[in-house]
Amino acid sequence: MRLTPEQLDFLIAAMRKVLPLQAPADTLLRQFFRDHPQLGQHERAMIAETVFGVLRHRLFLEAITERATARELVLAYLAKYQGMNLRELIPLVREAEAKWIPQVKAMSPATQPLAIQAEFPEWLIEKLQAFLSDDAIVRLGQALQQPAPLDIRVNTLLAKRDEVLAILNQEGIEAHATPFSPVGIRLAGKPAINRHPLFLSGKIEVQDEGSQILGFLLAPKRGEMVVDFCAGAGGKALLLGALMHSRGRLYAFDVSEKRLNNFKPRLKRSGLSNVHPQRIDSERDTKLKRLAGKIDRVLVDAPCSGLGTLRRNPDLKWRHSPESVEELIQKQRAILAAAAKLLKPGGRLVYATCSLLPEENQAVVKNFLADHLEFSLLNCQQLLAQQQLRLPASETGEFLQLSPLQHNTDGFFAAALEYTKITPTLS
Repeated sequence: MRLTPEQLDFLIAAMRKVLPLQAPADTLLRQFFRDHPQLGQHERAMIAETVFGVLRHRLFLEAITERATARELVLAYLAKYQGMNLRELIPLVREAEAKWIPQVKAMSPATQPLAIQAEFPEWLIEKLQAFLSDDAIVRLGQALQQPAPLDIRVNTLLAKRDEVLAILNQEGIEAHATPFSPVGIRLAGKPAINRHPLFLSGKIEVQDEGSQILGFLLAPKRGEMVVDFCAGAGGKALLLGALMHSRGRLYAFDVSEKRLNNFKPRLKRSGLSNVHPQRIDSERDTKLKRLAGKIDRVLVDAPCSGLGTLRRNPDLKWRHSPESVEELIQKQRAILAAAAKLLKPGGRLVYATCSLLPEENQAVVKNFLADHLEFSLLNCQQLLAQQQLRLPASETGEFLQLSPLQHNTDGFFAAALEYTKITPTLS
């Protein structure tokens, strides 16, 4: 990796822009790139890789630098994780920096306290220690320090996976079928897939394999009435629409007009005609009341801490706190209760998060079931087997729990609930 003094200055300036983390790191980086339009594609990629790399290894880098300034963190990251040697850095660094860079390269995270080895803040370590050993926390943390692979989903309305695999491999893009999702493909490296004709024609979409599995857990059928309650930018809604063969009606609700606007070009490319994006004010919106008792399947991909996505969004662990997690739990409970009212008898609801914390996951579901005896818990392992998806039984049973450590997906939790209408009698 060759670096010019000007490029180093840009790396440091970008790091200074992001480090206060007063907004999501990717948002701050986009602002930085807008402010510096002279930066080319290669330089933007290098800056993004460095910034996110520092955020992944922030605690260790802070521990081995003197003042943990943006400049020191960038230099330490380049030396330790990008493999730049002192000879390459000498033209770029000050005399005092040249003395500590060899020391930085020699230091190992394994000699550091648990929080630094795992790269988790202390509040998160305390939560994880409630259900994981220290060794398991370190292994999980190390898995989340690695960049996520690039997964895509084949839009089965327009193409078949074997066809897409053949095209990509013929073009020299290394691509393999994902191990669990029957419509997923994992790409080696980071090709600019969003400019590929397959992407522009709607035949593929970028989507983590774990996110794809949630769609098969809901398993909507053609002709049904389906709701994606927290649709966001619409990735899961597109999968659900394809699983329905574009028949029936699929509502994609979200409170953010901006996210739904980002969804519209994706929807247009997909060729789907059964998806209806609609903005709602909250889980109490009148649009939802009109659908009460009419829906066959509901997906609730609830707003959460996002700690299962730290490979992609390492800043989240620095932007959350026990208080913010508690606020999210209250929101999750309210959304789940509201979404459940949409179901008709025999309908299925899948509650999902990309969190690692049981208090956002199992605890929310158990709290809901205690207050809603007309709902029963389905077995996720059995539901996925019905869809020909077979995950290890030791890791998936009553609940679905995906992990970057075991499955090389983002960390996802899901529970499948059925509305039985008849309230069980208490013995």
